[in-house]
Amino acid sequence: MAPSLLASAARQILASPRRGGRGRRRLVIACSAGAGAPPKLVTFLGKGGSGKTTAAAVAAQYYASEGLKTCLVIQSQDPTAEQLMGCKIGNSLTECAANLSTMKLETSKMLLEPLDRLKKVDSQINLTQGVLEAVVGEELGVLPGMDSVCSVLALQKLLNFFSTQRNSSQEEFDVVVYDCNNTEEILRLIGATERARSYLRYVKDLAEKTDIGRLASPSAMRLIYDSARPNGKTSEGRLSSELWNDIEQLIQRISVWFADPSKFACFLIMDPRRSISVSSALRYWGCTTQAGGNICGAFGYTEQPFEIHQGVAEKFLPMTFSFLPFLPTDSSADWSRVLNSLSQNAKDLLRNTSNKVYPSVSFDSVQKSVTLFMPGFDKSEIKLYQYRGGSELLIEAGDQRRVVKLPPAMQGKVGGAKFVDRNLIVTIR
Repeated sequence: MAPSLLASAARQILASPRRGGRGRRRLVIACSAGAGAPPKLVTFLGKGGSGKTTAAAVAAQYYASEGLKTCLVIQSQDPTAEQLMGCKIGNSLTECAANLSTMKLETSKMLLEPLDRLKKVDSQINLTQGVLEAVVGEELGVLPGMDSVCSVLALQKLLNFFSTQRNSSQEEFDVVVYDCNNTEEILRLIGATERARSYLRYVKDLAEKTDIGRLASPSAMRLIYDSARPNGKTSEGRLSSELWNDIEQLIQRISVWFADPSKFACFLIMDPRRSISVSSALRYWGCTTQAGGNICGAFGYTEQPFEIHQGVAEKFLPMTFSFLPFLPTDSSADWSRVLNSLSQNAKDLLRNTSNKVYPSVSFDSVQKSVTLFMPGFDKSEIKLYQYRGGSELLIEAGDQRRVVKLPPAMQGKVGGAKFVDRNLIVTIR
């Protein structure tokens, strides 16, 4: 990051007095006032035990208190959310409070619906000749990766991000707060569309350029397409090329949706007293950027938030930093008291996300350089590759690979690279 930007952001650190206390002060990073439209999907990333579920519950209660139709979605058998919310959370929508519904994602049950759709289409085209019909869904177990796929399908029902048109038959919410079972799953979800685009390109080549592909792909494509029915369409009377184009456009639309901080907001959550919790949050900041997502802000969650050292807040500059009120998890929360203790800074951070994202890639056409903001990584963890005739860069860091397409005027071979102050600066010849 440029020193001038750091200095400007550092000047935004404000000391605000502790509620009900004297002389003790805490650090927050100021953000612009005003209540804008909230994001459609909200989630929290952090080390296990850092307060992700509690943060999700606080956010859901806050959005509902603002009159927004809110749904808290959890993906864990951990009873913490039920304890905090004071209501039983099942695998169907349950109204927990005014404007607030809850739901638990259980993959073993969610598998049945897509299987039934496949069976219905297969009965019409007879692709599997009755084999699929004989499959008993209740006997199927959950395999690795199924959780992510089923969670996307469940979120689609609540948010309808597959289509540009609102479906009146679906219950659509103003805000969905998603408490995933672990941060790694969220990172996979964020990067899924970009990875899917790469796989789709190769699958399409197999379908169109090989004998077995030309033989089997039309029926297989119809089975999958008519089961999913993107945009409510079917494959009837349409060419395979039209179906491939529909799928590519769908993936592009979802990719844009997840990259838009006014639609999808990720927040970091940490215990500022624990260095490993802070380090994990920094790492997940970098991993989210690598996956193609945005971090819209950071929250500290601890029983004694006013003991935070200035260095912790500065590590997350220029990101907005605030605190969430601490909640004991051994009993139902007093939500009226909790929301009254929620600072204005935290409320602004949860509502106004579209103007709080630091650009992760910038291009300098004069110097022919690309600057990539990569917090949470050090130089030894970053690898740089270049394929496709110098039209793009591939950056590997952690467990994520990222493709950066170069503007036409800057395309060429890499001339050099250096890592300075959380930034990878690549010079193009």
